Amino acid sequence: MSTVLLAVGAGSLQPLSALAATPASAPHSAAADAPGTSTLVKTAQNVTHPGQSTAGHGDTVNWTVGYHSSASADPASATITDAIQGAGESQSFVPGSLSVPPGWTPSWSTDGTTFTSADPGAATTAVRATDPAATSDGTGVRASLLPPVQAAARSTGGDGFTPILYRTPSGDVEAWNIYHHTGPAVPLVVCNDLSSGQACAGGPWPRPLNTTPGPLGSGSTGNVYTPLTPQYVLDPGRPGVVYYPAVAAGAVGVGCLDMGARANCGFVPLLASNGTPSSANGLAGIVATGGKAYGVASTGQVLCMDIAARAACSGQPFARIVPPNHDVPGNTNALYQGSTVVIDGKVFASSAPQNGSTAGGPPALGCFDPATGDVCAGWTTPHPAGPSASAYTYNAFGTWDAAGHATGVCTTDTTAGTPATSCYALDGSPAAAPATGLDALSAGTLVFNPEVVSTDGDLRSYFAVWGGPNPGDTLCYSWTHAAPCAGFPALAGHPGVNGGATRDYGYSYDATTGCLIGLGDAGVLFSMDPASGRSPCVHSGATVELRPSAFYCDGAGGHVQGYTQARLEDIDLAHADLTASTVTVSDTGGDVVARPALPANGIIDLSGISAADHPSLTVTVQLVLTDTSDFTTDNHPALTASFQGDDPQVCLRTMVAADCATTQVTDTATGADSTGALTSNAVSVDVEPGASCRPHVTVDKQICTVASPHACGPGGAGPWAKTSPVGLLGLLGTAYWRITVTNDGPVDAVGVTVNDHTTPQCHIAAGTFTLAAGASAQVWCSSFLLALPLTNTASATYGAALDPPGTPPVTSAPSSAIACSLLCILAKGDRAA
Repeated sequence: MSTVLLAVGAGSLQPLSALAATPASAPHSAAADAPGTSTLVKTAQNVTHPGQSTAGHGDTVNWTVGYHSSASADPASATITDAIQGAGESQSFVPGSLSVPPGWTPSWSTDGTTFTSADPGAATTAVRATDPAATSDGTGVRASLLPPVQAAARSTGGDGFTPILYRTPSGDVEAWNIYHHTGPAVPLVVCNDLSSGQACAGGPWPRPLNTTPGPLGSGSTGNVYTPLTPQYVLDPGRPGVVYYPAVAAGAVGVGCLDMGARANCGFVPLLASNGTPSSANGLAGIVATGGKAYGVASTGQVLCMDIAARAACSGQPFARIVPPNHDVPGNTNALYQGSTVVIDGKVFASSAPQNGSTAGGPPALGCFDPATGDVCAGWTTPHPAGPSASAYTYNAFGTWDAAGHATGVCTTDTTAGTPATSCYALDGSPAAAPATGLDALSAGTLVFNPEVVSTDGDLRSYFAVWGGPNPGDTLCYSWTHAAPCAGFPALAGHPGVNGGATRDYGYSYDATTGCLIGLGDAGVLFSMDPASGRSPCVHSGATVELRPSAFYCDGAGGHVQGYTQARLEDIDLAHADLTASTVTVSDTGGDVVARPALPANGIIDLSGISAADHPSLTVTVQLVLTDTSDFTTDNHPALTASFQGDDPQVCLRTMVAADCATTQVTDTATGADSTGALTSNAVSVDVEPGASCRPHVTVDKQICTVASPHACGPGGAGPWAKTSPVGLLGLLGTAYWRITVTNDGPVDAVGVTVNDHTTPQCHIAAGTFTLAAGASAQVWCSSFLLALPLTNTASATYGAALDPPGTPPVTSAPSSAIACSLLCILAKGDRAA
């Protein structure tokens, strides 16, 4: 009764079997299952659509590798490497997404071979995590005990001022110093590793300081001039970042040094140096309070930088609080003579306007109140703090009562005679100088800012002094007892350090070991016992922060079961005074959770501390040694704190490419530790195409408008229309149909079938085929019509070549054509009537 015809246009018909099957994930590696071998276990999480097993184009996937150590000894070196398969093509690294457990060091590579400590961003093709001292349980943090800092000449590069202490993530302790009144081109910054007694890695030292962010350079390429009595501020939110007072071309302000990265991190200009009649040629040291860093320019004005924003504070520079000194215009880099100190939340400064100042006079003290942004009440004018214009000062220091309440501010001047101390109460009224012993020093002695230390309920100030006949000494005053420190010499010299010629500038207190680290004009770094004044300080210690949540990065909970212990390793505690040594366990906020005694076996029980109530712990052990023989070139005592939990994790994130050809992303990790080479299981994530990566199939159903099999057959010219001419088919006849299927989408349509319930021959003629992106296919078929008129409707059902298995097919919108007969004339006539 009918003749069925089929022809194929631009989109060739293909069977479904031609589609490639999705590859299965690789099995778990045999090496990972070998007895005694550590394992790496890889998992993946869809970050964009949490809980979804597949990913879409543009989604972010978090790849996690868990490391289970089977190492037989602690510590053991371990390395995990994750090469990003299809980097830059099927997926790209998300900058900043690499997460490693505490104690591990991250690194990145753009070629899969050379790894660096800087994240190159989306160009990354592989990442790596290394731990030279991984613990076998995997859930511990280890820090080396600091060896006693011996009294020996170290590389300070020259006239460094006071030490800046920095503890690296591995627990090593570094002492940095910046030359004072030096620059701008010459190298200024030096780093010493106190843990090894050698210069830090990253040399040669010294290196220049620059206002432009970037790695420390070399040679005489700096552009920063440093003041006479610098003071430094550590960033509370950026470990290893220190701010220092700096003079740069055209301005004075705050420089930034990233000790951990061995890099400059910028310069914040705070006051232009071309003012008149008073010019900002230099500045005093900077101090911090309330999240702001404050300094005083040679104009006497208060400068301010917002630490979190690394930007000038609104409204600064603030009022002049002290007489200008060394502020004559054109005398760029002239040295500010004086110092700054924060007392009770207020900024105090001393100033000595000697020759080179626009107006001479004796030293003076001033006060700035950050709460009001103005001069403190009672300090409307600077207060005189010296006998004459010939006097000068290097310091400003606070005073306290026996209960530790701030009471006032002082400065000790240097003159031709003995030093003279001038003091004022916080409200600006005159106050008697405390009996520190500074006024009894020899004529010509210089007094520098003290290091203020509170230990065992005793608040003390340690003053660095030298000059005249004094080669370098320390004076200690107890505010708690209002007297010179008990057990400390009236004037502690350092005969074992450079023959006593230390010419001390100041000290930094290391709370972990309980030692003072000193530096002076002689360029010799040394340690001092704050209780006895002896050098070296024969103490040791370490601090570890144990934050269990930092070991996991897959976004899941339930990894942590509880704290276990802290333990001292590779040290004989018979060589320590256990009664004088201390253990302190603090929580996230710094509150002390426990002060357990240090047992002879060195194992400190932490199991009674709730990990739920205390999400992190900081364990500090301070040892008073009786023998230093445990610290050798080959033996490095350490403190390890551990918790019970799942294996630690390394994570990175990638973004799935927008290219519709990406149907799957895969990742496998490799590594090595003392048990041998490691390979993880391979994990594949299917990529489910979104609307932009699907076929867009349309159907156009037409009927031939002439009664000619030749014109209406495959490839026939027709004409073709949506309705046949009236009367073409008579009462009965054969209709010739053409169905055009078009794919306007970006990917191939597969499993395409034509739906035509009125004329099943059309469905049979089309069969099942693949329709390429941008292509069309045509189906010709005919049917013998027994009744007219007839509306014939067709549609197409199809899938996408990129669809994961099991994805249901889609049906296009329908398209219709009408076969007309003589009845159409009657129907038209009826409508006309």
